[in-house]
Amino acid sequence: MTDVLVLNGPNLGRLGRRQPEIYGTTTYDELAALCVQWGVELGLEVDVRQTNWEGALIDWLNAAADSVTPVVLNAAAWTHYSYALYDACAQLTAPLVEVHLSAPSKRPEEFRHTSVVAPHAALTIEGEGIDGYRQALAFLASSDSAAESR
Repeated sequence: MTDVLVLNGPNLGRLGRRQPEIYGTTTYDELAALCVQWGVELGLEVDVRQTNWEGALIDWLNAAADSVTPVVLNAAAWTHYSYALYDACAQLTAPLVEVHLSAPSKRPEEFRHTSVVAPHAALTIEGEGIDGYRQALAFLASSDSAAESR
């Protein structure tokens, strides 16, 4: 089985309670369980993590770089301004898929239209709700994603 990290940034632990009109009613625990289930169905060993601490996310990305582990990343607010995140994503050699529950590029706040992750991602999925995570895992499980160069 291929190991995959599903990494989530700030406030995602509050899914289901935080602005459900934007982010949906699925809780974080439900999302994590779905990601593991989808992984099993796709032949992936999925490790789902969430943090409100930027340094923890950078450490996880550094470890993924060292172990050549594919990553599904919803960096939340850090997506839009963290150059430490940009640098951590730049060193990944296994595929990286950027995921957002909402569609930041269509949100009214101008700052949400910039992603420091996108230049390093093999694929960006936005606006698909929790199904975006399933799509990201399916992409990583596909034979084509392993050969994809970023």
